[in-house]
Amino acid sequence: MTPAHFTFSATFMLGLAGLVFHRTHLLSALLCLEGMMLSLYVALSLWTLQLESTMFSPSPMLLLAFSACEASAGLALLVATSRTHGTDRLQALNILQC
Repeated sequence: MTPAHFTFSATFMLGLAGLVFHRTHLLSALLCLEGMMLSLYVALSLWTLQLESTMFSPSPMLLLAFSACEASAGLALLVATSRTHGTDRLQALNILQC
């Protein structure tokens, strides 16, 4: 495993570990998801550069566009949750309650 592959897999695993172990606030969960998407974007960009193929060149931009959409939807949910419940703590949210 090259140092670059180790770095990107380690950053993805750190984001995943943060998502699993620090689930107190919705904002921290969203930040961990963004860190995971950023590591995927950089890894996909380097992968397309290593292949030297123009066929896969739009893939990182597509992933970045989906990541921006995911971030905007997450922030909209964060604002809606904090307005209705008064907090962004995940323990205060009840999935079964409307």
